[in-house]
Amino acid sequence: MRAGLFIALIAAAWLGGGQVQEALAQTQPSASPGESRKASPRKESAPRKETRRSADPFTVGFVTGTPQCTEFAIARDIATTLASGQETGPHGEVALRVVPIVGNGGVRGVLDVLTLAGADVAIAPVILVDRLRDAKTFGDISDKLAYIAPLHVEEFHLLARPEIARLTDLAGKRVNLGEDGSAGAVLGREVLNRLGIKISESNLGPEAALDGLRKGDLSAALLVSGKPVSFLTQVSQLDGIHLLPIPYFKELLQQDYLPSTLRHQDYPNIIAAEASVDTIAIKSALFAYNWPIGSERYRLLELFVQTLFTRFPEFLGDVHHPKWREVNLAALLPGWRRFRPAERWLQQQSGGEAALRKAFGRFLEGKPTAKPPDREELFQDFLRWRERNPAK
Repeated sequence: MRAGLFIALIAAAWLGGGQVQEALAQTQPSASPGESRKASPRKESAPRKETRRSADPFTVGFVTGTPQCTEFAIARDIATTLASGQETGPHGEVALRVVPIVGNGGVRGVLDVLTLAGADVAIAPVILVDRLRDAKTFGDISDKLAYIAPLHVEEFHLLARPEIARLTDLAGKRVNLGEDGSAGAVLGREVLNRLGIKISESNLGPEAALDGLRKGDLSAALLVSGKPVSFLTQVSQLDGIHLLPIPYFKELLQQDYLPSTLRHQDYPNIIAAEASVDTIAIKSALFAYNWPIGSERYRLLELFVQTLFTRFPEFLGDVHHPKWREVNLAALLPGWRRFRPAERWLQQQSGGEAALRKAFGRFLEGKPTAKPPDREELFQDFLRWRERNPAK
């Protein structure tokens, strides 16, 4: 019975993902420039989060992109680093484990965090999550998701065959934008629409797309991921494949996209010395399911945040991906509320807690019944009240 229920729940989540893919990742050729500049996903009924008890209450489920992308490497960095130096629990269990869950780096990852009991956090493009929230594709998700911290930017890598010299050469050609619902499929289509380039769209994974380029079945293939993407070391100038520039047209892209550059040091196997390739990029962030305060999963994520933030300097070394050096944990994400334990940790580091304690001490002055132990207990109650009432 339990197995059957579990399978049914998983099937329901996947079916929900299919509906979203229909709405956000249609497979028609890119639209003309006169069409809407933004994706207009169809509204779906709000998904329900599975709340069954986790088989391992010490494990954080981390949804990320495909194994070929940088975002998966970031999740792996977190998993391996936080696993080291961990004390064990009373029965020998690991106190905190992070398990990467393979997604497509797009809509499906967001849906997984919103629905699956074992999915707690995800790396996702901010623009894509904004689209889902504003269109209410999954209902009102403003209170269901919170961000832990903004992360790095993800660059657009447009690989092309030798006969393709500029973006306009792709008109009418077969171009792979990535799997349905991925950031490349949703946002790549949007960018091409804005630039008025109509293509014949393909939706293959990275390995199949690279094979299609080599065989001539595809004229170009898009990969949206933080540079340098280790998967692209498989590409050689001997293949005749090169990175195609994506010009940054300010009037068309400024609101949602950033200008960026790919350089020889990023991809010495594709870009010649002293050369560079202009492209565009998007911001990414680490989002979390906003579990109820005091719940088992909330406490687990609180431990995850405290451990990740405390050990953040370890990720800045050469053994980890260079994208870590772009991360500013204290940066804000407009339009979203930060996960409460993350906000509290940052306040404590910046002297926020010291200021609160000073103000609280002045409040209790002249109250002789408040002994020191009572004061500390009252202060902790006060902090918990602020978590429940963040606007006050």
